[in-house]
Amino acid sequence: VQLQASGGGLVPAGGSLRLSCAASGRTVSRDGLGWFRQAPGKEREFVASVSWSGLFIYYADSVKGRFTVSRDNAKNMLYLQMNSLKPEDTAVYYCAAGENITTSPDYWGQGTLVTVSS
Repeated sequence: VQLQASGGGLVPAGGSLRLSCAASGRTVSRDGLGWFRQAPGKEREFVASVSWSGLFIYYADSVKGRFTVSRDNAKNMLYLQMNSLKPEDTAVYYCAAGENITTSPDYWGQGTLVTVSS
């Protein structure tokens, strides 16, 4: 599975961005999908995930109420709508796929940089 993330950029605090992740190589309709991020000087951390069915969705406490994760199995796509962005959301965002998506993804995409200015 190859994952390609896009949609990052520079946005002022309070603004919004929508990240997309395109999967190729095979369908990911039976995989959990998720987003992780790594801020400068910090370890990579879990952001959000969605089960293959879309029924089970999890968020890190730091993004609850501001971020929304979704998927389109027909298009092999994953999305992350980010609202009310804060400077501390600045990071490289990675999409991932796998069975144990929140703890140990099997596949990783390259990152897309999100910079939130204060």
